[in-house]
Amino acid sequence: MHEVTIDEFTDIVRRAVDSLPPEFADRIANVDFAVEDWARPEDYARTRSPRGSALLGLYRGIPLTHRTTSYNFALPDAIVIFRGPLMRLASDADDLERRVRQVVRHEVAHYFGISDDRLREIDAY
Repeated sequence: MHEVTIDEFTDIVRRAVDSLPPEFADRIANVDFAVEDWARPEDYARTRSPRGSALLGLYRGIPLTHRTTSYNFALPDAIVIFRGPLMRLASDADDLERRVRQVVRHEVAHYFGISDDRLREIDAY
């Protein structure tokens, strides 16, 4: 376990977002990146994850591939990174940075409409 403050964790998430390849980062619009300590019950329901499992991040929004012209003036989507389970899994600061970067990229993939099945298929899970 590697514990950090909420401010330190937010900085780690910010660095992970900043490290996204430009071909993806430049196409992200109307998305807020947020940090929460733990997933909510509705997050587990939304992802069909068993309550108590380690939900590390979540994309809350409408993927680009599902948007229609009625998406105009929508509130921002959110990519949420959960601090508690990531700190529990991390063995040290470098491991935490690596895990956060991986979760950020995973959730960004969902924003672009890539499913968990497809991520497993291309070995990006």
